[in-house]
This record gives sequence, C-alpha cells and structure tokens, in this order.
Amino acid sequence: MTDTAQSKETSRVTLRREIGARGLPVTGLSLGTAPLGGLYRDLPDEEAHATIDAAWRAGIRCFDTAPLYGYTLAEHRLGAALRCYPRGEYVLSTKAGRRFVPRKTPVDNAEGWQNPLPFEAIYDYTRDGILRSFEDSQQRLGIVEIDILLVHDIGRVTHGDNNARYWDQLTKGGGFRALDELRSSGAVKAVGLGVNEGAAILDMMDAFDIDCALLAGRYTLLEQATLADLLPECERRGVSILLGGAFNSGILARGVEGDLKFNYGAAPPEVIERVAQIERVCKAHGVPIAAAALQFPYAHPAVATVLTGARSAEELRENVASFERPIPAALWTALRDEGLLDPRAPVPGA
Repeated sequence: MTDTAQSKETSRVTLRREIGARGLPVTGLSLGTAPLGGLYRDLPDEEAHATIDAAWRAGIRCFDTAPLYGYTLAEHRLGAALRCYPRGEYVLSTKAGRRFVPRKTPVDNAEGWQNPLPFEAIYDYTRDGILRSFEDSQQRLGIVEIDILLVHDIGRVTHGDNNARYWDQLTKGGGFRALDELRSSGAVKAVGLGVNEGAAILDMMDAFDIDCALLAGRYTLLEQATLADLLPECERRGVSILLGGAFNSGILARGVEGDLKFNYGAAPPEVIERVAQIERVCKAHGVPIAAAALQFPYAHPAVATVLTGARSAEELRENVASFERPIPAALWTALRDEGLLDPRAPVPGA
C-alpha cells in the first residue's frame, strides 16, 4: 500500500509491512530504546515509562531494545512498561553478542550512557553466549516471547582488527547455530543483526539465512551510499531493513540550529554544510527537516519500519507528527535537482 492509497483510518505510523518471509507485521514507526537507557542524558523511570505509553497511544506496536542500552537498563524499563499491554499486539526485538556481568571497576568510560546500571560487557558471539544472552534478556524484560533477535555490533566498525576473531565465534563457535535453533524452535520468529555498517549485513547474508537487519544511520536523508549495493541485495534476498538512526544521531532532527551530533560524535564541517543545504530546501517548501528525515527512508521497499528514539512523551509525539506530516512532491524533486538526494532513491508518495 502506498502512502497515497492509505485510508483515513490508517496512518503511516500504523501501516504494517512484514519482516522477510516470516509473516511478522511491524508498524511503520517503531520505538528504539537507546535514549531510554540514558544515552547522552539521564532520565527517571517514570519518564521512560511515559514515553513508552505515549508510543502505544500513537499506534506504535514495534519496540526495539538491547542489553547494551544503559548496560541493561533499557530492557528493564521496556519490559516493565510493555507488560501492561496485551502480548499478542506488539512486536519485540532485542539483541545478543554481549553478556553483562557485575562491574568490577568504577565506570570510567560509559560510552555515552548516563547513570548506567553497574554492569560491564563481555563480547560473546558463541552458541552458548548467544543463548545465555537471550535468556538473560527474557528475565530482564520479564517477557518470554521475544519476536526478533539481532546479533549486535558485529563488524569492523566496532571490532576493528579483532572482528575476524568474533566472526569465528559465529561461524565456528556456533553463534549461527544458536540463531537457527532459536528460530527453528519458535523461541523467536526472526533473526538478523543490528549494526551501523552495510558491509557487515552483506557479509552475514552470504554466511547465514537472516530475515532482517537493523541498519543505523546508513540510509538517511543525508547519506544513501547503500543504494549501490546493500539495499538491492536485501530486496533480492527478501531481507527486511529495520531503519534506525534516521536523524544520523541528531543533526537531522532540528538541523544546524539543533544537536550537531553525527554518527555518535561531533558533526564534521562538511556534514554541517550539507545539512544546512538540505534544511534550506526544506524550509523553502515549508517542511521541517525532521519530517523529511523520518519519512524519506520509509519509501524504500526494503525498509519495513523506521525506528525513532525519544526521551520523553513530548519528543515521541513530535516524531509521530513528523512521520505523518504531508510533504509536497516538489520537495523531493528540488533535493534531487540540487544534488542533495541520490536520483535512484525512492521517495514518499511516488
């Protein structure tokens, strides 16, 4: 169903697309919970719970989390909130690849997490490590039925020269076997990986039959290099993309007057300049840059859902409004004409 064919009763937020060939429907907008784990800013339990409640009231029925977020804090918070709702009405995703154990030393580098829980990560992509991580997540969430399990942060961006060793844990150490066992037994409905690089997804598709991949930041209004290789291959293989990082860590949320974070760090001058150009075109067409940023990736047929993070119910409602806001076709034409959008990229409403 295209955006223009939607009925008045169906919003873009609640529009369903299925994950791969698994018949698992996800809403157009999903809630990512890294901010609820205290990424860059601490927040109380009550505010996190209110954010999840606001997502539910908006019609969001897909929720993604990970043990990494707040060093297990986000899983605790998401589970506590979701247990108030009927289990059969939402899709739940979490990740494996890190086991968390009690911290033995004080936190000196919390990777951007503010006030995380007192645990530290051990990378473990072996069969036993993934199964243990899955069971730990079930207990933290207080929910047995996890729909999607994603291998978290495999790839050179995270591991550098150590990546081959961790890749061996998946291939020779039984990590892929664990994913197959969980999916075959019905413990999960779909498996894949969650990463910030397209190359890792291509590698995994060649090695193992995945259903989906959470790709953060690599197909956005700011960058579309994955149109050349990853996205066509996902279409060919029937692998669904769960699109994270539509704001590229923040800079596309409010433009150059807002948070100048890009790819989890300070935005370089060339990125700020390109965002300023995109924002200028958006303003000329009366469109907030956040609305264009959230809606753009959802036009690609490989993208099943767009994940949005929020630290409050107000932020969540702003993101929902951005995802629903009408955008004139002339905006996309103007962005293409100025060389700010890859001409191969599908656009909303086309």
